[in-house]
Amino acid sequence: MRFTVNNKYGFSLIELIVVIFIMSLAMALIMPSFTDIAGSRLKSAASGISGTMKYVYNEAAARKKIYTFSVNMEQSTWGFESMDESRTFRAGKDIKFKDVMVPSAGVLKEKMVSIDFGPLGPEEPIVIHLTDKEKDYTIFFNNLNGRSRILEGYIL
Repeated sequence: MRFTVNNKYGFSLIELIVVIFIMSLAMALIMPSFTDIAGSRLKSAASGISGTMKYVYNEAAARKKIYTFSVNMEQSTWGFESMDESRTFRAGKDIKFKDVMVPSAGVLKEKMVSIDFGPLGPEEPIVIHLTDKEKDYTIFFNNLNGRSRILEGYIL
């Protein structure tokens, strides 16, 4: 004697297991990107500062003018100005400047730090440290070639 069920209401156990497996796999791939949003904001701010210094270096050399790159530690802003243009950028929420290092002046933790970029670039290399309470990033700017490096951590 065989029993058959003609009405199929709902899902089989195999179908449920497959769906749960696919959803857990998707969550495992997506969740790590959400947990490091603050770190990506910090790295984005470091990239913005680096890009601004490269822009100022290139514009000062191309236009043969003096540009002033500045960092306001109290307001977490940076920017530049020249005779023709000026821009100011703001770091993201909870991102602060720890300090700015210039070899002749040492470690600067003042409210405002300004560095002149002439046609040959700044006179000295520049090191900027950023933090967001959990992570630190260090930006190294090479005064000879206008390149910069961004490294995780507080590096001297």
